[in-house]
Amino acid sequence: MEIKLPFIFFSLSLIILLLVPFSFAQIPGFVSLDCGGNVNFTDEIGLKWTPDDKLTYGEISTISVANEKRKQYTTLRHFPADARKYCYKLDVVSRTRYLLRATFLYGNFDNNNMYPKFDISVGATHWSTIVISDANTIESIELILLVTSPTITVCLSNATTGTPFISTLELRQLNGSVYYTDFENRYYLSVSARINFGAQSNAPIRYPDDPFDRIWESDSSKKANYLVDVAPGTQKISTNVSIDVNRIEMPPVKVMQTAVVGTNGFLTYRLDLEGFPGFGWAFVYLAEIEDLAKGESRKFRPVIPGQLDLSKVVLNIEENAPGKYRLYEAGVTNISLPYVLSFKLGKTSDSSRGPLLNAMEINKYLEKNDGSPDGDAISSVLSNYTPAEWANEGGDPCLPVPWSWVHCSSDPQPRIISIFLSNKNMTGNIPLGITKLTGLVEIWLDGNMLTGPIPDFSRCRDLMIVHLENNQLTGPLPNTLMKLPNLRQLYVQNNMLSGRIVSTGSNNDLILNYNGNLNLHKGKGRVSDKQAIIIGSAVGAPILLLVTILSFLVTCKRKKKYNSKDHLACHRSQFMISSNNDDGPIEGAQCFSYSELKISTNNFEKKVGSGGFGVVYYGKLDDEKEIAVKVLASDSYQGKREFSNEVSLLSRIHHRNLVELLGYCREEGNCMLIYEFMHNGTLKEHLYGPLTQGRSINWIKRLEVAEDAAKGIEYLHTGCTPAVIHRDVKSSNILLDRHMRAKVSDFGLSKIAAEGVSHVSSVVRGTVGYLDPEYYISQQLTDKSDVYSFGVILLELISGQEAISNDSFGANCRNIVQWAKLHIESGDIQGIIDPALQDNYNLQSMWKIAEKALMCVQPHGHLRPSMSEVVKEIQDAISIEKQSMRTSDEMSSNSMHSSMNTGSMDLGATDNYLSIDESITQPSAR
Repeated sequence: MEIKLPFIFFSLSLIILLLVPFSFAQIPGFVSLDCGGNVNFTDEIGLKWTPDDKLTYGEISTISVANEKRKQYTTLRHFPADARKYCYKLDVVSRTRYLLRATFLYGNFDNNNMYPKFDISVGATHWSTIVISDANTIESIELILLVTSPTITVCLSNATTGTPFISTLELRQLNGSVYYTDFENRYYLSVSARINFGAQSNAPIRYPDDPFDRIWESDSSKKANYLVDVAPGTQKISTNVSIDVNRIEMPPVKVMQTAVVGTNGFLTYRLDLEGFPGFGWAFVYLAEIEDLAKGESRKFRPVIPGQLDLSKVVLNIEENAPGKYRLYEAGVTNISLPYVLSFKLGKTSDSSRGPLLNAMEINKYLEKNDGSPDGDAISSVLSNYTPAEWANEGGDPCLPVPWSWVHCSSDPQPRIISIFLSNKNMTGNIPLGITKLTGLVEIWLDGNMLTGPIPDFSRCRDLMIVHLENNQLTGPLPNTLMKLPNLRQLYVQNNMLSGRIVSTGSNNDLILNYNGNLNLHKGKGRVSDKQAIIIGSAVGAPILLLVTILSFLVTCKRKKKYNSKDHLACHRSQFMISSNNDDGPIEGAQCFSYSELKISTNNFEKKVGSGGFGVVYYGKLDDEKEIAVKVLASDSYQGKREFSNEVSLLSRIHHRNLVELLGYCREEGNCMLIYEFMHNGTLKEHLYGPLTQGRSINWIKRLEVAEDAAKGIEYLHTGCTPAVIHRDVKSSNILLDRHMRAKVSDFGLSKIAAEGVSHVSSVVRGTVGYLDPEYYISQQLTDKSDVYSFGVILLELISGQEAISNDSFGANCRNIVQWAKLHIESGDIQGIIDPALQDNYNLQSMWKIAEKALMCVQPHGHLRPSMSEVVKEIQDAISIEKQSMRTSDEMSSNSMHSSMNTGSMDLGATDNYLSIDESITQPSAR
């Protein structure tokens, strides 16, 4: 598909608004914001930086990172980890394309080594989740967007760990046709890879070599998406001759002066594509920079797994860019790509030279969200209160997270359903914009200094709760308000209202409190005791107090956010672990009698497991609930020490992915723990134990087991206060229920993390093969010790191998970590995949888990991800597998379709699948 649009440079100075507008001198179309800075300056490449010192919220921290001397990375701005959104507002030129870039350098600014994880959004669209994994590495994200309004907002919110922060925010105006797509009104382009092949150094190329200040990463830099699987015979070439780059995307001349060539006839690479799998825009930039002898030619074909149609295309630079040193852009504007992309360029049989590659760009389509239809109405409310902090959260009121003082519906285009503006020092009349919020269910405007009449709320048909008390409102109580069909609570006491209360319409359950309005009286309308509870000036304090309490309870119930079935918060008082050895009761746990358990287990007849603690027996209670009874061996010193720890801990923490402790028994010299029975044994047994015979669990089921277990451990780390460190995470402590859902068990070694300190000093406990080497050496336990152990489990899931083996890993490796690392880092993942999986997996999801497993088993804890990050990666891998299965089903259901859909559906199809039109499948000169 060839696109020909005028080449236009907009020469405009932008104004950046950070609540209070200010201007500065800058390269036309460029904004470079130094977050946390306090002076204007020009950097070493000629970019002019401006501080964000007009921002009225957030705090500034100064950092120092080795080998990073650029001034814009010596400060940052950080924000509280609360329910608010913290936004920058930028003035732009409507209907113009921009490159938006944000960078983040942590530098341990908060001195607690808690790597932050938070969200960043553009308007109502979630842009990215920022996950910091190294204090000294800059995280950078870029978005290419066609703006359709005079301003855009960039917001930080929703911190999972640490606090949200930002180092720089940059805006680069593009020319009129760069990155044009047919889908730009509905999708942004999220930059995933921009690579300079054949680069002469590790340094990236950007402004002034690139007039748009795009950052082209060197193919020899680790930042270039972990390029591996480089084909033998790959060589770098370069030239000093200027390249004609006068095409649509205009890659820099300096980038096009270098390339790689496949002297053996092919080029191969594998790279990680951040944000994928999904649909995207992919182009290669080619220019002939070698001298070809007369009669020589360079023709080659691209090969991408799953994209069969592309292999039919021949790339011929000379044909599309006649003569040397001219740019040829070849690519596809609508293509499905995996997270781990393996691609090959192979020469055709009639070509005398191998393939050449100068540069590559891959961008993912990010669907825009138009946001709440209540945006304009609520903005008119805010216009009266711009100095107030609550009125300056910015962005969309509902998406991707709501403002801290509103609640929104769960619709794709959500409506505002609740407003909580009690005691906000609001003055003047009630803003009329509120009456335009037709989805409102609750309004809380009490405790302000509002004056004037109560407006007409007749458009808000769903209103149930209205709190206007303790203001200075005047005039009558509107009849239209009283007649709202769903109104249940109306509080207007302590105002200056007057007139008569005439009617509640057909509303039979209305609680109305008008106490304190001396000139407001009950009229002769249809109000009766059966229709409403009326609290006037004569009603005594006890009844008023009762109604207030009822109202408070209703409100609290509405505001409750968590799902009690999935996540029950822990509190410090729950973790008072007894260390005595008497037979007294343990708080919070059910005590079973020995005789009761003897009957339930049929005199301990059926043994279902054993371990260092003792033997486990099957049983059934009177209500037919199946149980597992773990009996402490009489000579088990370990068991006696751990018994009270496990009972006290498990009786008070509850999560769907933790094995439920039903109770304990401690009598007649016996110590027993009673658990829910897990019908399918341990994960270890299914991977390389007796349960593997003829029924090895498939890859997607292994991923689901990993997700369940990871969620259980994540809950211990982040859902409990203080956090719990399991300390013995291993495949034999992951149990499977009758539906093969996983739960973490065995908390005898668990430790409570001390608040305010980075680690717990502890005598080393754990299992060889899973034991964190840093913990073993330092005896300082952290939650990252559990992460290491879980990384070992991920490697077990991939390989089906035990953590420790004298036979499986070769002469130089005794453990799974050393063995797997050698294979994965060399690109040979096939060498560790369990043969029992029989190729029934998607290689991209396998790579994703393998690389995350290597991150988990890093030798130093601060380099490992959090369990929250691990959960997300596993969920992404599951999505890849499910997408792969859907694609496979579609292919098998219609043999007329190839793996690349060539139908006529467009990017915005309702099923969220992109089809590839045949005309744009062909790489084309642009």
